[in-house]
Amino acid sequence: MSRPIIICDGISKSYRLGVKQQSPQLGLAFTLRGSISETFYSALRALKGEHRNGDQRNSLFWALRGVSFEVESGEVVGLIGHNGAGKSTLLKILSRIVEPTEGIARLRGRVASLLEVGTGFHPELTGRENIYLNGAMLGMRKAEIDRKLDEIVAFSEIENFLDTPVKRYSSGMYVRLAFAVAAHLEPEILIVDEVLAVGDYAFQKKCMGKMRDVASGAGRTILFVSHNLGALAQLCKNGVLLENGIVKTIGPIDDVIKTYLNSGLKQGTGQVEFPTEPAKPCQFLSAEIVHSDGSHGSEFSCDEPVTIRFTLEAREKTAGTFLTFYIQNLEGARILFSDIRDTDPSAVSQIGVGLHAFEVTVPPRLLAPTTYLLTLICRIHFRGVIDEKHACCEFTLRDLLNPHANRQGVLGALLPWNHHVIRQGDLERAEAP
Repeated sequence: MSRPIIICDGISKSYRLGVKQQSPQLGLAFTLRGSISETFYSALRALKGEHRNGDQRNSLFWALRGVSFEVESGEVVGLIGHNGAGKSTLLKILSRIVEPTEGIARLRGRVASLLEVGTGFHPELTGRENIYLNGAMLGMRKAEIDRKLDEIVAFSEIENFLDTPVKRYSSGMYVRLAFAVAAHLEPEILIVDEVLAVGDYAFQKKCMGKMRDVASGAGRTILFVSHNLGALAQLCKNGVLLENGIVKTIGPIDDVIKTYLNSGLKQGTGQVEFPTEPAKPCQFLSAEIVHSDGSHGSEFSCDEPVTIRFTLEAREKTAGTFLTFYIQNLEGARILFSDIRDTDPSAVSQIGVGLHAFEVTVPPRLLAPTTYLLTLICRIHFRGVIDEKHACCEFTLRDLLNPHANRQGVLGALLPWNHHVIRQGDLERAEAP
């Protein structure tokens, strides 16, 4: 029996909120002089009645708590969870970027990580030089990288910019080159975060095909994080669901996706307000699903329109801000997608500093009767996703007029059947005695 290639054994990670790594009074590093000074100021705070240590204990935040699971060699595992669940923290631990507070992570083999735009790149080096740098970091010899160079460049589609410093690359070019390097330099373990969402649709599709080939053909192990549940369902066999830093469930990807979609949602959640996050340049403040008369609801007839309302606060003027949303069913399939630029390309220039309200109506008889989840996304060109409210609202469509409402499908349109008789009477004559 082969040994697992990834073992997470009781991994926990804590952070102290608001605690700096050096003395705030003198800006001293952790030297003997700094330690003496910090001791002096601690005593001074105690005399003044300031209980800093108690505040630090109360500000301890556990991003992960007791995470344990195993991944077999050649397996593709999806890591799922809402924003803030601890996914990125776990990937950074597995990538040796941060150390766990408790527990052990064991990885057997070379690891390539694609966690954010430009991971592992030196901005002053060219694309070509960064390919060799990344290969050397993976322990590859120059001859090995030479053999792969043409394939990497062709996949990334940046031939004309190969000898340009990567600091001049757009975020899309960064991702193209970074994924090409990570996928082609033959790591035993490939760790991919949501960073692929920065690329365009054609390149995302290309990356998904490459990861599928890498997993099935080369037998490498992939740990994949994405909010695209359809991609997770197609690519992964098993999944791990994180919730508030704790493993909630492990199992077949379809079961994990269903658990995820149903977690964190109150039954019939058709209205929600989001906590303020001042650090974001743009942020959704609320979302709601309403009937045509303006009343809130989570139960709709297929024969009435469904109106989606949400508010957005823009805290700074940023060129290229645009909004999208999608509706998915409980199996994770995206049924409907809409972009603010669909009918008015100039809409992005109208999102200035201030509070904005938006309203979109889904016409009747478009969607099939079932339960749906709404996801809101705010993006800025070249910066990617700024704010995302995943599965924030839930609503259910019921077919009250059609007696055949149990038919399968994702659309609910009633299509007219045009029928005319080509020939009549032949069958009756043939059956006559």
